[in-house]
Amino acid sequence: MTLLVHDVTLTYPDGDDRLTALDAVGLEVPAGTLTAVIGPSGSGKSSLLAVAATLVTPDCGQVVVAGRDTGRLSAAEKSALRREEIGIVFQQPNLLASLTAAEQLQVMAHLRGRPSRQLRRRALELLDAVGLADKADKRPHQLSGGQRQRVNIARALMNEPAVLLVDEPTSALDHDRGAAILDLLVTLTRERATATVLVTHDHAHLERMDRTVTMADGRLTEPVAAS
Repeated sequence: MTLLVHDVTLTYPDGDDRLTALDAVGLEVPAGTLTAVIGPSGSGKSSLLAVAATLVTPDCGQVVVAGRDTGRLSAAEKSALRREEIGIVFQQPNLLASLTAAEQLQVMAHLRGRPSRQLRRRALELLDAVGLADKADKRPHQLSGGQRQRVNIARALMNEPAVLLVDEPTSALDHDRGAAILDLLVTLTRERATATVLVTHDHAHLERMDRTVTMADGRLTEPVAAS
């Protein structure tokens, strides 16, 4: 499955006028590949993620997630699509202080109605995949910043999404921890065949990406070849 954003325009009210956040944007991300989106603040990167996540409806254009044209879906159907097919990794992990690492993941699957007996096993498998098998019963205050971000990534993968949307996952991490997170995202994208979009300010690790595109003034430029 792929993520397809086709000729999408998004505007917001701006006094008596409208501000164009996305201007005829097109992007296709095949399963098992990672596309990085770079660009200055205010260029439209966050708007692109919001539209791809079906959190914001564009003025015009088409967004297809896992083969489904989201423009044809009701609000309830979009909500179900987000639960089942879209994983979102926010810039800040926003983990629940009272829950262990494993429980953070289990809460996500409860929303999808999975049988409880399967949840613990699935959570442990994912924590192992992100290198935190020994931290399953630790709470957020017992984890480092990099470890909390790994829990954040595992949580986004709990419902086996077709599309993974990642917003600045290394902004609060040092160089080495940031590199480790990006390596992890590349590995998980390949292994789990997700169509992954990564918004990042960190140009030092773009060689790990399958494709890099630049957002400027609401438009995507031609991809920059990864070295």
